[in-house]
Amino acid sequence: MNKALQILKDRGFFQQCTNIEGLSALMDKEPVVFYIGTDPTGGSLHIGHLVPQFALRHLREVGHIGIALIGGGTGRIGDPSGKTEMRKMLDYQQLDENVEKIRAQLDKFIGFDGKTAFPANNKDWLADLNYIDFLRDIGSCFSVNKMLSFEAYKLRMETGLSFLEFNYQLLQSYDFLMLHTKHGCNLQIGGDDQWGNIVAGVDLVRRKTGDEVFGLTFPLITRSDGKKMGKSEKGALFLNKEMTSVFDFFQYWRNVADADVRRFMLLFTFLPIDEIDRICAGNINEAKERLAWEVTKEIHGKEEADTALAGAKAAFGGGGDKSAMPTVELARSLIESGMPVIDLFVQSGLCGTKSDARRLIEQGGAFVAGNAVTDLKAVTAAAMLDEAGELILRAGKKRFIRLVTR
Repeated sequence: MNKALQILKDRGFFQQCTNIEGLSALMDKEPVVFYIGTDPTGGSLHIGHLVPQFALRHLREVGHIGIALIGGGTGRIGDPSGKTEMRKMLDYQQLDENVEKIRAQLDKFIGFDGKTAFPANNKDWLADLNYIDFLRDIGSCFSVNKMLSFEAYKLRMETGLSFLEFNYQLLQSYDFLMLHTKHGCNLQIGGDDQWGNIVAGVDLVRRKTGDEVFGLTFPLITRSDGKKMGKSEKGALFLNKEMTSVFDFFQYWRNVADADVRRFMLLFTFLPIDEIDRICAGNINEAKERLAWEVTKEIHGKEEADTALAGAKAAFGGGGDKSAMPTVELARSLIESGMPVIDLFVQSGLCGTKSDARRLIEQGGAFVAGNAVTDLKAVTAAAMLDEAGELILRAGKKRFIRLVTR
């Protein structure tokens, strides 16, 4: 097998391929141009979006050329794949703003140089399509019966598939045709939920040009407990640090299950496999800390990763810089006057409501300055503050807030 494909397989980026032997032979012969598509359905990518982008960097490293396609056009419809109901429709201005935000995030992670990696926006060829001409030229190449055989459409037929969404596969296939024509793109890669769309694109390119192109998919990444990877208690793990703080991002990786550490290191870091095996053969908590630092470094940079690591060490009592922890400010007089601990947890943001705070205390998960709170009527006192006028609040084993008084 070709070296690049073997790297993807060894690291867990391989589920199925339209013609693995043909693709391997082509990659042995010449650099292959490939693309990955991302629709701008929100203002930030989350970590799940980056699985194919990690693969892009691996492929680029061994000489292939990656296109990061942002769906400014397809985003106007929304991909039904993997969804049980229709996506929320965004106005065009919002989509354009999302495109720019996502392009900037991808540029930071990938490093677009215009030669080995570059962005594209399918709005450039989809926004002004003539519908009648498109149906005659492209729609005539598709079989409705075959489209309905793909899993994405079969699932949606149970809950209702709009005609708008039914067009999505045609548009994504047209993307492949356009990128093949404009840039010589011969490969599309993506998650396995895209298999039907990718196969349709491969077939369209063959029908319209006579050329063989290829599709390759990755497994959909889940945690060892079967839950979707990248979902934290606060929701999706976003790259935008205003939506997911760097500390929370770091802590997500620091707290993954033991069984997920090696697999996530293979997928979400660029450490050599032999080094990953060595790390995972040692202390599992040190391995988790290394995983968290490596992924945070790739997404937010080394300085932010170092700061998050220091904050985590401080939170868990192992030294480190407390200023790196998530921090809130509160008037010292409120603490000294005897503020209800229930209110303290709500105002700190560790609990959304007073009911949540009561439940946390009742379940034994509330800690103030290292001491468990068991009394629902407990109040704060000046003695809880350290010499700097600070205290640490903890909810459960993993969520911390540094409270600073003023």
